[in-house]
Formats: sequence, C-alpha cells, structure tokens
Amino acid sequence: MKSLAAEASEPGPIPELIAASEQGLPLQADALARARAFAEPFIAGEILDTGENTLAHADAVAQILKSMGGSEAMQAAGYLVYASSHLNKPQEVIAKAFGENYAALAIETIKLVKVQQQTREAGGAMRGLDDRRLQTENVRKMLLAFSRDLRVVMLRLASRLQTLRFHAARKNVVPPSVAHEALNVFAPLANRLGIWQVKWEMEDLAFRFLEPETYKQVARLLDEKRVEREGYVEQLRSRLEADLKSQGIAAHVHGRPKHIYSIVRKMRGKSLDFEQVFDVRALRVIVPEVRDCYAALSWVHDQFDAIGSEFDDYIGRPKPNGYQSLHTVVRDDSGRPIEIQIRTQAMHDHAEHGVAAHWVYKEAGSRGYAGVSANGAYDAKIAVLRQLLAWERDLAGSGDGLFEDRIYVLTPDAAIVELPQGATPVDFAYTLHTSLGHRCRGSRVDGVMVPLNTQLQNGQTVEITAAKEGGPSRDWLNADLGFLASHRAKAKVRAWFNERIRHETVARGRELVEKLLQREGKTAVKLEDLASQLGFKSAEDLFAVVGKDEFSLRNIETLLRPVEAPLLPDEFLLKKSRPADKTPMGGVLVVGIDSLMTQLARCCKPAPPDVIGGYVTRGKGVSVHRADCSNFRELVARDAARVIEVEWSAPKFEGAAVYPVDVSVEAADRQGLLRDISEVFAKEKMNVIGVQTQSVKGTAWMTFTVEVADSGRLNKVLGVVGDVAGVRSARRR
Repeated sequence: MKSLAAEASEPGPIPELIAASEQGLPLQADALARARAFAEPFIAGEILDTGENTLAHADAVAQILKSMGGSEAMQAAGYLVYASSHLNKPQEVIAKAFGENYAALAIETIKLVKVQQQTREAGGAMRGLDDRRLQTENVRKMLLAFSRDLRVVMLRLASRLQTLRFHAARKNVVPPSVAHEALNVFAPLANRLGIWQVKWEMEDLAFRFLEPETYKQVARLLDEKRVEREGYVEQLRSRLEADLKSQGIAAHVHGRPKHIYSIVRKMRGKSLDFEQVFDVRALRVIVPEVRDCYAALSWVHDQFDAIGSEFDDYIGRPKPNGYQSLHTVVRDDSGRPIEIQIRTQAMHDHAEHGVAAHWVYKEAGSRGYAGVSANGAYDAKIAVLRQLLAWERDLAGSGDGLFEDRIYVLTPDAAIVELPQGATPVDFAYTLHTSLGHRCRGSRVDGVMVPLNTQLQNGQTVEITAAKEGGPSRDWLNADLGFLASHRAKAKVRAWFNERIRHETVARGRELVEKLLQREGKTAVKLEDLASQLGFKSAEDLFAVVGKDEFSLRNIETLLRPVEAPLLPDEFLLKKSRPADKTPMGGVLVVGIDSLMTQLARCCKPAPPDVIGGYVTRGKGVSVHRADCSNFRELVARDAARVIEVEWSAPKFEGAAVYPVDVSVEAADRQGLLRDISEVFAKEKMNVIGVQTQSVKGTAWMTFTVEVADSGRLNKVLGVVGDVAGVRSARRR
C-alpha cells in the first residue's frame, strides 16, 4: 500500500485554475493528455492508503475540477502530483517536460499534504480535529501555504471530496480524523470561498461517516415522502415559472436539492421537528437582472403568505464571501412552508462556484484573457486572499484566543505575511528581508501613506518605500514610540547597532595595535600570528578587546621584546652581588659570604617576606627559591650539601625594590573579565607586566605576572580578585 506523503485519504492533485500570480500555466493544447500519459506508468498499478487506485483517484479529481470550472491545464497539473513521488528530482523533471509553473504547483501541494498529515498525527487518531488548537493550527498552515499558490486551494478541496466519495461508494469506515477535518476545515473553507457545490456534498458525506445513525434517520424521513414532495414541488415550480413569465419576468425555476447536514443543523439549532424545517421544500428562481429579482419577490409575496422573520436580502447586504441572493419563506394554501431563493444567473454562478467563477483569470496572464483584464486578475486574487483571511477570523471570533496574537497582511504581489498582533510596517519590512527592514523609510497601507509606527490590521496590503542604503533608526528601539512589535525585528535592529559599535571598536583597536608595532619597529609582524600568540582566535578579536580597553598594550610590548630562553631549575642566571654598601634594597644576602652572585628562581619567584633557601649551582652562583618550592625540595633531596642559608636584606627605603610573582586565576569566561581583574591590580597599585589567558569550554584560565614589594600584601589583593564576578579561585603560583 502506498501513500503519496498524504493523508489517509488523499495524495493531493494539483489545480491549475486559481494561481494568484500574473504568470499563468502555459496553455498547452495537449497538456491534459500529455500529463495523464506521463503519470500513468507510475501510478496505474499503485494503491493509496485509502484502498483507491491512484490513477482512478487522479481521474476523478480531474472531473471534479472540470465541474468546478477548472481548465484542462488545471486538470493536467493534477496528474503530475502523483507522478512526482516516483521521481528523484521531481521539480527538475516536471519543469523540463511541462514548465516551471507546473513543477512549483506539484511541489507546493505535496508540502501542504505532509503538513496536514503531521498535524493530524500530532493530535491522535481518535481526537481528529475536534481539538480546537489542532484545527486552528492546521488552518494557519493551510493559509500560509495557499498564499504561495492559490491553486492549491482547489486541489485540496477536489482531492478530499473524491476521497469521501470513494469511501461512501465502498461503504468503508473512514478514520475520524479525516471526516472531522473535512467537516471542520475543508467544508468551512469551501463555504468561505462560496463554493457551495463542494461544501454541501462534503458536509453530507463527512456527517454520514461521523453520525451514521442520525444520517440514516433523516435520509429515511426525506425518502418516505420523496414522491409526494417531489410531485408537489414540481407542480409549484411549473406554476411559479409560468406566472412569472406572464408578468414579463423571464425566470427559470428549479427545485433545490436537500442537504441532510444542513437540515440536521437547523433541527438542532432551532429545536425543530423534521416537518418544521423550511428548506425541505425549496425552490430557486433564476432571473436575468437584479431588478427582476425584486420584481419576482414582490409577485411571490403577493401570491403567498410571507413569513417576515425569515426574509433576508443578501443582494443589498451581500455575505462576506460575496454571496448574493434574496431568501424568503412563504406558506402555501395548506399552510406548508416553502423556501424560495431568487437570484440572477451571475449570482447563481458565484453561489455554485464562489471565487472559482473568477479564477479563469489565471490563464489571462499579464495581457488579459477571455474578457478578464490583468488588473481584474489581480483584484480577484486579492479578493480570494481576503476571503481566506476572513475564514481565519471566523475561527478567531470564537473567543478562545488562538488567533488573537497574530495578524495576516498582504504584500503588493498578494502574498500573505504572518505578523504578531500590533505589528507595524517596520515589522513587515523585516519579515520580508533584513536588508529591507534596515532601509525602510516609508509605507503605504491599502495605497495610503501612513507613519511607520502604524499598527497593521488583518487583510491590509502593505508596500514599503526603502532607501538604496542605510540603517535603522534608534527610535525604533524605543518601546514608547511603538515602531516594533516583533521580537525578531527588534533583535535585528539591535544586532545592526551592535555590529556598528563593534566595527568602530575594532577599528580603534587596530589603530592602537598598529601604532604600537610602529613604535616597537615590528611592522613586519603578522597581526593574525600576534593575536594567536596572545591567546585570541583572530586579529579582529584582539582589536575588539584593545578597542574596549579590556586588554593592556603592555601585554603586547612584553611579547614583542625578546626574553632569554628558560633554563633548567638549577641553571638560573646569576648576577654578581654588589658590595655590602651597594646591596640592592630588598635584595638577598648569603649568610656568612660576601660578594656572591645570586638569582631569584623563576620556578617559584620568591618575594619578601617569603621563607627562602639557596642552592649553589655549578659555577653560576646561588639560586634562591621559596622554601616550599617543589623544585627546591627535589634539589635538597638530590644534594643537601649544596644548600646554603640566605635571607632578605633590609631595604634602605619603602618600595625601593619590587619582585615579579605569578598569580593563577580560574573563572567562568565572560566579556569584560580580563578588564575587571586588571582593574583590581591597578587600584591596588600593583603593576601587571604579563598576562596569559586560555578559555576552554566556558572556563577561563589566566596567569598574571605582577610586581610586588611584599608578598604578604599580595594575599590581601588576591582576596579582592576572588570577589570579582565569575572568579572561582585566585592564588599565587
């Protein structure tokens, strides 16, 4: 069993009739025969999930489209949907054989079918679309899909109707979700578009599957008096038609078909018995002109007793979907109610086919066709889209709030755009394209210039006036001015200004770095290499922190100035001790020995008042370590005879000597962390002469080399560093 990515009921053929663009499907004389021949090898032996043969389903859908006024080109496009599932590259193959329009229509229809299938599956088979949220979500997705190609509307209606017909003919059990969707989504859609021919049949079939016992009961009541009723209606029809013609009104009178679902709704809605339902006996009067409608109504009311509460003038006050007709209920000589509808032939065509009566404009193209101008085609498309929006508002009117948070507006090309409630032309521009939003300078709504902070309404057509280049206004981010309602649009405006600030910051940082390189005579240094050595991913990242004063240029100076290669622990560089009277303040004295070279060990970087010890190196003097230095302990263990006692000499005045020490900081990485820690050292008057940073998975590891005169004071400063936001630990190495 094969499903065309579809619902349990339909794979989804394609209509040609109602495309909304000005580029119509090609009017190929043999398109229908070619399309069927193209699809037949793929689908002739294929069975849908419903049990229906795919080719038979496509043939039936083509006939339904034809009955609704669809052209051969529209019917031809229907076959291509089924074939597309068998093609590796359906859009390319169909476009090559039939044209881009046919291919786009096939692909768009299949996408919608998949969306509907997923929506039903999400709701569970038993709940179907009774769940209002699922129903309205399906409507929303259908609405957006229709906006891309209105021909999909007719395709979906025709395909679903054929599915219901097939199940009825086979007397199959229909999945509740399929029947609910037909009754709650597709039939209301047909009603909103005025296609009653489809609406009534779909309602009756869906109701038959959902409430079979009630359906059979009403059908039986209709059938029991069918012969008597039909004879009476025919007698009344002949009399009314003859009498109207005698009055000079060229009327055609017909008996109206009885629709079981509408009868049941009236019985339930008004608590009526079957015999009290007026349209069980009903006539339809078709006349040439509008004035004839009112003349016929006047004559009918003269001949029969009218029920005033049941009169409706839909000619003077058309329904939102454009339906026009006069409705009246009268009583015959026996007091039996009869419903009579009076309309012109044009009104009748619209009532039967709704907006489909205008959809022939699709074939008109930009030059017009069969009396339909290109402008008329565009107006017809707008009319269709606004009916779809009205359909959405019908659901929103239930008060459940499902659609209260968004609106739909139209582009100048009549595409539907979904926006949040309260959206403005600026939101609209950003939804279409970020660049258009940035350059937005003015707007027309339904052809009238409006301020950019005007709140849009459902169904309006919006046109944007844009500059060739430029950016957004800062006023747009002012909530009090009401320029933006969309979170997405606000984010794009903020991103534009943030990028602009970053660009200026990077430019400033680049200038500072390049000037430093010139001063140091290092203009040949590659900026990317420099950034990498300093722990940055790119030169731009380096420029950004320098431009924000979050990274000291002294770190770059330290890197650029050559340093001696590191030595092994017991091979530290030695400086000759000066005579006692020239000993540096705060220097190291070797107890009992004068004029011996000493060097502070780089591994532990001792500083007063650390407890220290000396180790006599081979021919290079004494290396001075902190007593708790692991390297020093190893040296002592290896050769204790070379250990020598050392101590700090007293400085001649406060702060005369400083010593470099290393500080390790672990913190949660964030913007501005380096700046905040550096500010602590600066406030404590500790000079930072070197920084190394590394960030791994959100954790920053930093090593600061600072100059101190007293390591005891350093411990207090580290306590302050530990209070910086994000810092987890700060300790001396």
